[in-house]
Amino acid sequence: MKSLFIAASAAGALLAAAPAFAQTVPFNQFYGTLGYNNYGVDNGPDISAITGRLGYRPMPYLGVEGEVSTGLSSDHRVGLNDQYAGYAVGYVPVGPNVDVLARIGYGHSDFHTPTGGFGADSLNYGVGGQYFFDHHNGLRVDYTRENYECSGCSSADVWSVAYVRKF
Repeated sequence: MKSLFIAASAAGALLAAAPAFAQTVPFNQFYGTLGYNNYGVDNGPDISAITGRLGYRPMPYLGVEGEVSTGLSSDHRVGLNDQYAGYAVGYVPVGPNVDVLARIGYGHSDFHTPTGGFGADSLNYGVGGQYFFDHHNGLRVDYTRENYECSGCSSADVWSVAYVRKF
C-alpha cells in the first residue's frame, strides 16, 4: 500500500507540473499502452497478464510511466492478481518512427496460491523498442526483470508486446 501511495503522489506531482513543461519544452508527449505480458518466474510458472501504461515524455530522451497489470491465467501453483509499478524511462531515437528504450523502477505484485496469497515489492529494470506507424499509433516490445524483495521469492522475466497511442 505504501508503494501505491508513493507512485500515486509522484504521478500527481508530475501531472500538476505538466502545464509548466508545456510552456518551455516543445516535445511534450503523453502516451498510453495496452498489451500482453508473460511472466516467467525463476524456477516457477509462466503467468499471463494484460498491462496498461500511462506515460509522459517531456523531452526526446527522458520520460516517466506507470503501469498496472491484471493476471489472465495461472498454473496450479501461483497466479497474478494485480501488479503496479512506476518507472523512469530513457529513450534513444534511432529513426523518425523508432525508439530504443531502457527503464528502471519499483513495483508491487499480488499473487494467489491454492492456500492463500502474498504480495511482493520489486526493483524492476528492462529494455525495449517501439515503432510508430504514424504520428499517434505504434507497437512496443520490451523485456523487464522484476527482482522481488521477499524471503523465498524468485524473480521474474517479463516479456511484453503492446499497442502504443500518443495523445
